[in-house]
Amino acid sequence: MRLWSILLSLILTALPMQIFANTTSAYQSRAEQLVRILATPGGESAFFSTLFLDAVPVDRWRAIAADLRNQHGEPLSMGAVRTDSATAGQVEIRYERATVGFTMVVAPQAPNLVVGLHIVGARTANDSLDKIMAEIAALPGATAFAVARLGDDPPVWLHSHRTDAQMAIGSSFKLYILAELARATSAQERRWTDVVPLGPKSFSGRLMGWPDHAPMTLHSLATAMIAESDNSASDTLLATVGRGKVDAMLAASGHAEADKALPILSTAEAFALKMPANADLRRRYEGANPAARRTMLRDAAARLTADKVDVGSVAEIPTAIDSIEWFASPRDMISLLDWLRRRGGEALPILAVNPGIAPADAKRWRYLGYKGGSEPGVMAMNMLAQGHGGAWYAVSGSWNNPAARVDEGRFVALMTRALNLLTE
Repeated sequence: MRLWSILLSLILTALPMQIFANTTSAYQSRAEQLVRILATPGGESAFFSTLFLDAVPVDRWRAIAADLRNQHGEPLSMGAVRTDSATAGQVEIRYERATVGFTMVVAPQAPNLVVGLHIVGARTANDSLDKIMAEIAALPGATAFAVARLGDDPPVWLHSHRTDAQMAIGSSFKLYILAELARATSAQERRWTDVVPLGPKSFSGRLMGWPDHAPMTLHSLATAMIAESDNSASDTLLATVGRGKVDAMLAASGHAEADKALPILSTAEAFALKMPANADLRRRYEGANPAARRTMLRDAAARLTADKVDVGSVAEIPTAIDSIEWFASPRDMISLLDWLRRRGGEALPILAVNPGIAPADAKRWRYLGYKGGSEPGVMAMNMLAQGHGGAWYAVSGSWNNPAARVDEGRFVALMTRALNLLTE
């Protein structure tokens, strides 16, 4: 979970009803002290209640505060304070590059310690999509980004940076599996309630520890695949619907360079191919056409299973992200999101379970669907959004760096800023 989007809130159902006369001045005092607590580690036990620190320990709080400083610069001063009652209200803190809003609740009894704190969003000073694109373009490695307005006609491109660049997109490929499920259920070839056995298992994700062959509906697997990016769910669904059907969805949804992206690899296959023991196979795979790659995957199936993957060897440094991956451009991903908008049906609520950004920012939209992907050297985010006025937008961005890990929090902040500007 990204630290910036953690909710620092407690449900205060047990607070006494008595409010002391000096509570309003105490609230103002705590609001002023929040600047220091955000700026410098130390003094948390004199600011937060035990109730709060039981839920958000000091080390986690310090990491969250540090993440906010990394995104927005140093906190400088208190901005507007609006109270809803003597003990609750909203506080704005001015950082170097943004104003961050918090809801804050203090205990009614002295010393009026803070019992609830919740990040509700950030506004970057004098922001624009041009600035965001410039910052994305300046990131180390390679980046690509696009924003489009969606309607009855083809997407209208509003802002773009290397829109057609084929990028490693990590788990974003799972959107193609979701789209094929949407197509198959719409065609009555399958039902969301169909039950299939869990398997083959893959590393990473909640379902990895579930019983082998546990019965699951297609809907439950799809939700785990999209909202949690569960690899066992995605590999089970890829095997269930068929790789050929998912491969065909690339063309159906408008992918421009399918030869680079095909065949769609399972997560177990992709990371097994990255293993040193499979270096020769990987070199042959990289130089082959899609038909030859399919033959290699079939012939080497026993070598390309999750138990052959040493997760530690691919968890720290970028590994073959320019060749053994899932590839798409921002144009491809926005075309896919538009396909889902038009034809997704029950897939759209699944896509909206995890909005990918802070809940307060997500609530700016009537609908926000999200799927991203990340691994060392790879970060991708894809959003399908409908404003409260009814207008639809799609935003897609990718950051690849074969030389080093990418700063995921920084990229999330950039993409969130882009979305927030579209709502204004």
